[in-house]
Amino acid sequence: MERVTAANPRLAGLMAGAFDLWPEPALVLDPNGVLMAVNEAAEELFGQWLSMLTRGPLKTVLPGESALLALIERCAATRSSVRVRNVEIAFFGQTPFTADAAATPLPDGGILLTLHVRSATMGAERAVDAAGLRSVVGLGQMLAHEVKNPLAGIRGAAQLLKGAASAEDMPLAQLIVDETDRIRRLVDRMEAFADDVPPKRTAVNIHQVLNRVRALATNGVADGLALREQYDPSLPPAWGEEDQLIQVFLNLTKNAAEAAHSRGDGRGEIGLSTAYRHGVKIRGRNGRMGAGAPLEVKVMDNGPGVPKRLRDHLFEPFVTSKANGAGLGLALVAKLVAGHGGLIDFESEAGRTVFRVLLPAAPT
Repeated sequence: MERVTAANPRLAGLMAGAFDLWPEPALVLDPNGVLMAVNEAAEELFGQWLSMLTRGPLKTVLPGESALLALIERCAATRSSVRVRNVEIAFFGQTPFTADAAATPLPDGGILLTLHVRSATMGAERAVDAAGLRSVVGLGQMLAHEVKNPLAGIRGAAQLLKGAASAEDMPLAQLIVDETDRIRRLVDRMEAFADDVPPKRTAVNIHQVLNRVRALATNGVADGLALREQYDPSLPPAWGEEDQLIQVFLNLTKNAAEAAHSRGDGRGEIGLSTAYRHGVKIRGRNGRMGAGAPLEVKVMDNGPGVPKRLRDHLFEPFVTSKANGAGLGLALVAKLVAGHGGLIDFESEAGRTVFRVLLPAAPT
C-alpha cells in the first residue's frame, strides 16, 4: 500500500521529517476533515483499510457518537490542542481498538491527529510503545544542514567584531564565538544521533555550567531581570557531557526568563540553586532502583505559571503555550536528562514555577 501523499505543498516538509520518524500513528486532516497524509506507523495500523479512509471526510467513516470525531470537531472549533485517553475507535464496522488520541491545529487550518495505541486487532496484534521523543531527533537530523551555513556566518562575523572590539566588549564577542562552536558540535552530533547513543560523560563542575548559562542569559533573554543564585559550594562534580548540560539549563533558563518577562511589571526574577540530596535514586523502566542521582539543580521564575491544560504533557514534543513556539525545547531537555540517568520534574502555580533536575555524581 502506498503512503498517502500530502496534497498541500506546505505539508510536504512535515511528512518528510517528523511524520516518517514519529513512531506512533499520525494523520493530517485538511480543514474539511479529509485525510491528507499519514506516516508509516499509521499505514501499519490501518493496513488495507487505509485506502477507504481517503474517500472523504473522516466523519463519513466514523460513527456519529465517536469520541474521536468529537475530539477532532472540538479541536477544529477551538483551534487548540485537545487530548483524550482510552478512546475506542472503529472504522467500517471492524473490531474496535483502544488508544489515547491528540488533535493539534495546524497553521493552514488542518489538524494533526496522533494516536497512542493501547490495544488493536486490525492487522497483527500490536501495541505501540511510547517513544515520542524520537521525533525530536528526527527533526534535528532534518534541520541540521540548514543550521550549519548561517552558523558559520555568525562565527565569522563574531571573529571580525572581536578584532575591533574594545576591552569591555571583547568577552561578549568571544562568547558568541564559543557558543557558535558549541552549537556546531551539537548539530554534528545530532546528524548521527541515535536513541541508544549515550552521552560522552566526564566529571563536570555543574556550577561552571550554570555560570556559563548565566552569562548567556544575562546578555540575552534575561536582560532586565533579577537573577538570583543559591549554590552549595561542596557539591561534587556531575557525571555528564558538558555541552548537553549547558543545553539543558540554557533551555530551562530561557523558558524561565520568558515567563518572568511576561509579568510586564519590571519585577521578574529567575533563581538558580543547587543542592545535594542524599539517597536519591532513579527508578528504571524495569521497576528496579537504578544509580544514584543526588545532584539537584533548580531553575525558578516568578512568572504566571504553566497553564493547567499543559501540565500533564509538558515534556512531550509539540506541546507549547507560545504562539510561535515549536514545543521542542522541553522535550529535548527531558531526553537529554534521561540520557544522563537523571530526572526532571516541575511544580507550578501563579507567581512561582520550579523545574528540578536530578543528576548523578561523578564516580570517585
